[in-house]
Amino acid sequence: MASFNLYSRGDKIFGWANAILLSLFVLSTLYPFIYVAAVSLSSGAAVTAGRVTFWPVDVTLAAYEHVLSDRMFWVAYGNTFIYTFGGTFMSLLIMIPGAYALSRKRLRGRTFFNIAIAFTLWFHAGMIPFFLNMRDLGLLDSRFGIIIGFAASAFNVILLRNFFEAVPKSFEEAAKMDGASELQLLWKVFIPLSKPAIVTVALFCIVSRWNGYFWAMVLLRGEEKIPLQVYLKRVIVDLNSNDEFASSLLTAHYSFETVTSAIMIASIIPVLIIYPYAQRYFTKGILLGGVKE
Repeated sequence: MASFNLYSRGDKIFGWANAILLSLFVLSTLYPFIYVAAVSLSSGAAVTAGRVTFWPVDVTLAAYEHVLSDRMFWVAYGNTFIYTFGGTFMSLLIMIPGAYALSRKRLRGRTFFNIAIAFTLWFHAGMIPFFLNMRDLGLLDSRFGIIIGFAASAFNVILLRNFFEAVPKSFEEAAKMDGASELQLLWKVFIPLSKPAIVTVALFCIVSRWNGYFWAMVLLRGEEKIPLQVYLKRVIVDLNSNDEFASSLLTAHYSFETVTSAIMIASIIPVLIIYPYAQRYFTKGILLGGVKE
């Protein structure tokens, strides 16, 4: 049987060129992380001398030992978990019912509400009015203020609404024939079918909350309430002017760069663990295995 070459020489060249360009792109995005990891595991002297480029030099865990011995690091870590997972839960609790309501064509004023939510994607009051609102509501220097103040995202609400609108009517009609209420429709039909969208939105919320810095710095005053990103900023500022830390560098195996790198690596470990689990939902069809219209 004659064999046919499905790819021409031009196709092969194009494929190799794509592979090379994508490899360079991946390397350019991974290198900062690899470099920070290498710095965190290297000795302070090697980093200061500029000997660290891709691999750790004079491997030591001194920087991690210094970071993990700081009580405020663990306090900030705990706060970040509270803000991230408490905030994500609050976001889903608000956005899922809201998106479901907006997907119902029988909702009165549906067009107005959809336009009003989409309007906030382009225009918003700004930072000062938001700060004044948080102050007047008594949510300054409050963990609950950080959780509830950023619970809703117009983009995520619209994303969920579009997924809910794509659910075939046959699912809804079958559930209604069985006597399902609106709440049961949402819980037993729409949420299971929209799991890929919900997981994706949850991951967006987790990453945004975990990396949240600016408003946490502005709204929180107490040291016991700051998240990890604000703690990292304060470490960078404080260690530069800390005479005791400067004198400890004379005999320690760590340095300012290795300590800050160790904090950075420690701060992204939970997200690296969660992301591969959530990734598998991104490519799933929302109605995979559902009935056909």
